[in-house]
Amino acid sequence: MKFFVDTADVKEIRELNDLGLLDGVTTNPSLILKSGGSIAEVTKQICDIVDGPVSAEVVATEYAEMMREAKVLAKIADNVCIKVPLTLDGLKACKTIRTEMNRQVNVTLCFSANQALLAAKAGASFISPFVGRIDDTGADGMDLIAEIKQIYDNYDFDTEILTASVRTVNHIKQAALIGAHVVTAPPATLRALVKHPLTDKGLEQFLADWAKTGQKIG
Repeated sequence: MKFFVDTADVKEIRELNDLGLLDGVTTNPSLILKSGGSIAEVTKQICDIVDGPVSAEVVATEYAEMMREAKVLAKIADNVCIKVPLTLDGLKACKTIRTEMNRQVNVTLCFSANQALLAAKAGASFISPFVGRIDDTGADGMDLIAEIKQIYDNYDFDTEILTASVRTVNHIKQAALIGAHVVTAPPATLRALVKHPLTDKGLEQFLADWAKTGQKIG
């Protein structure tokens, strides 16, 4: 499974990338706002840190303007992945960006298997189902991941399932068990994957025992 971090905080991205576990970054207008910088400046900084795809989102809702914005975003760096909404205009833009610009596309705001099927037909590089927001409605977001996985496997689509709106480490585990290709999560959630009370307890005991030996390594 690939790990993307869902943030526009350059400091957080650099720290996670230095761990050697980061495969990409997803941003959106809300995250850019929180960063306090311009989309061009922040995206360029992120692309300089991360080798993998960095999703930068268009804000237009009509095809022609989406394409204009996509061309602007694509000039920022070679690893910019254009992010478009799951609308008819967004799907049309996805198809054009993939075939004419030869650029990766992340189709976002997916809430149904039918939408995911359309995105794959349009040639999306990534489909972003929002599992946390589905959970908020009382349904199970992981059911959607499983449905998309089955459909994509049925037809051997190349589109990668990018599990988004991740709230907990269990979301990540469940997505991995289902076979989602990618997960994008906030920095704190990615860091929480390493945590387990028995690991902390075991390490504490090892260190205490080692101290009693009076030895040093090297």
